[in-house]
Amino acid sequence: MTALQPETAATQPDVSVDEQGPGLVGVHESIATLLASRGQWRQAYQHLRSALDLVHADQVEEPHVPEQLRREVDRLRREHAEAREQSLRDSLTDSYNRRYLDQRLMDLLAEHGACRHGLAIALLDLDWFKQVNDTFGHLLGDRVLQRVVELLQQGLPEDGFCARYGGEEFVLVLPRVDASSSVEIAEAARERVERHPWQEIAPGLRVTVSVGLAYEPPAHEAPERPAVSAEQQLLRADSLLYTAKQSGRNAVAYRADGRVRLAGAASGRRAIAETRVLGYY
Repeated sequence: MTALQPETAATQPDVSVDEQGPGLVGVHESIATLLASRGQWRQAYQHLRSALDLVHADQVEEPHVPEQLRREVDRLRREHAEAREQSLRDSLTDSYNRRYLDQRLMDLLAEHGACRHGLAIALLDLDWFKQVNDTFGHLLGDRVLQRVVELLQQGLPEDGFCARYGGEEFVLVLPRVDASSSVEIAEAARERVERHPWQEIAPGLRVTVSVGLAYEPPAHEAPERPAVSAEQQLLRADSLLYTAKQSGRNAVAYRADGRVRLAGAASGRRAIAETRVLGYY
């Protein structure tokens, strides 16, 4: 007796994705409706999403969605969006977290080559923050971090954002700015923190920040300059932050014309403890 041979591709019926699409949409629609009638809204939502994916891929007729299911799907979509947003936020300060910073910074640097503006990163660290915790307690220290973030987020350019880098370090990402504007924004943020009435939170409380500002010019201004990675720009900002700390704290350190400078009131200080990062222009 001859064994049955499996069908080859040539003998199988030719069923295209377009032919399968409407049928699969109907199957997912029916399952979604059944699950919704049982109150299993989340499972129904998943099947409806599968149906809509097929609709968009194959351009078939939109599935019929019962009104109650549509309302529940809208609610689940909102919950999904809110959950994703919360996963990208720092739980204490509500600023963006390191995960979002890494993702968004890579995207911005990828876009940077075609952009007519620069990209700046300001790495900020609270000065003597351990003393704040030791003197006033960690609960008040948490309130300080929250208030600092509120102050840092004021006056940011469009698409700019604040992210918690770790501990008492934060990053301001400033897309589509020029060099002088980035210095002005960073210095204004430093001043807001310094001038805030901290004594209203606790008598004797004083909070300042030190800032390292790394600026990446648009590609057309420096065509010979190699592309920079997110890690490299953060390292440059970190080196400048160290300079600001070593030069007296409560200052913004940046690089211009090949030299490290201090912005604003700190610019009159004579000693600048400059550090060097390999490959920094």
